[in-house]
Amino acid sequence: MDGVTSPIPAEARTHIDDLAAFVTASPSSYHAADESFRRLVDAGFTALDETEAWRIEPGGRYVVLREGSVIAFALPDGAGATTPFSIVGAHTDSPSFKLKPKPTKTGAGGWWQLGWEVYGGPLLNSWLDRELELAGRIVTSSGDEHLVRTGPIARIPQLAIHLDRQVNDGLTLDKQRHTTPVWGLGDAESADIVARFARDAGVAPDEIGGFDIVAADTQTPRTFGADEALFASGRLDNLLSTHAGLTAILKARPAENIAMFAAFDHEEIGSASRTGAAGPFHEEVLTRILGALGGSDEDRARSFARSLHVSSDVGHAVHPNYSERHDPANQPVAGGGPILKINGNQRYATDAHGAASWNAACRSAGVPTQEFVSNNTVPCGSTIGPIAATRLGIRTVDVGVPILSMHSARELTAVVDPWFLSRAMSAVLAR
Repeated sequence: MDGVTSPIPAEARTHIDDLAAFVTASPSSYHAADESFRRLVDAGFTALDETEAWRIEPGGRYVVLREGSVIAFALPDGAGATTPFSIVGAHTDSPSFKLKPKPTKTGAGGWWQLGWEVYGGPLLNSWLDRELELAGRIVTSSGDEHLVRTGPIARIPQLAIHLDRQVNDGLTLDKQRHTTPVWGLGDAESADIVARFARDAGVAPDEIGGFDIVAADTQTPRTFGADEALFASGRLDNLLSTHAGLTAILKARPAENIAMFAAFDHEEIGSASRTGAAGPFHEEVLTRILGALGGSDEDRARSFARSLHVSSDVGHAVHPNYSERHDPANQPVAGGGPILKINGNQRYATDAHGAASWNAACRSAGVPTQEFVSNNTVPCGSTIGPIAATRLGIRTVDVGVPILSMHSARELTAVVDPWFLSRAMSAVLAR
């Protein structure tokens, strides 16, 4: 299938501009969930408190926020105890670095440095020589949570070629020694990044009881290339899918099923947390919705048996410099529409029924689609799809958008593909 290059529809450009704004507002999973929650509440979704009893009405629209995860849903007018769900799922976190306890230290030459650990599987070399910010949440001893972000503050400096003449023959980075960033110079007594977070949050440093802080690239997302058909940005994995699902649920007016958008934290490190797809959050929300509609365990089983979950994460476009790493027959191209992910070992959850449902949604939306399957010698990653399918028993299909430079500090996609994905998701949620 040939990629779509020109002309780029105006709606696609509007979508990519909003994706750029969403990424800019979301340097951490906590910011991404909070920005999604804010947009949904502003659009009229009713916020639900997990500590309170839920009153769910047919025809209503609701949203619940749990730290770095968010779930929103819209009910059809005829919703009842056995109404099935149409779900689009994604994740809010991205490969990065996460601050360790006692993160401030000083290095040789009077440099202020930060202690952090690798989060997920970033392409380490892509993070070198970039102006990075720190973002996430601090929690005070009283339990109050504050979102914080520093703006450009840190940089991982690469060793000059004069001090490593063989660097272009192969770069190997020690994760402990070579990824430590610099963020200042001078008196070591003044080097206190936690105090900086406290100042930004308006609290005293000794009030901070804990923090979850990650690094994020600060370069502005932008379109470029011939006809401005390409889009480069940090955190496309997986804010691209989060934004597409958010856009779809904001427009959703479901006919028969309960339309749901679910975005989870911690996918990049296995999803095993109270806010991850392997945790209880999703099942608890689904159960509480049906319970509020008068459903029993039997009713829930009947609902789940007729439900569909579309798990969306970015995938690999054919790389022009490494085409031998891809399957010779199934080669997704940028601009060719969203991809259907298939794996015989169930690293993706797609089966024949799920594929048929996804292809029908794409046809309904007028969206091109293409398949992705790995080269047999290059094992694929995985997604929230198999995890959700295993935990919930809901039929799940894995999809996404083809990109280059996955897990880089800055990734690349075609301008039209995120818009195509959101349109297909809208068709799923319209059921």
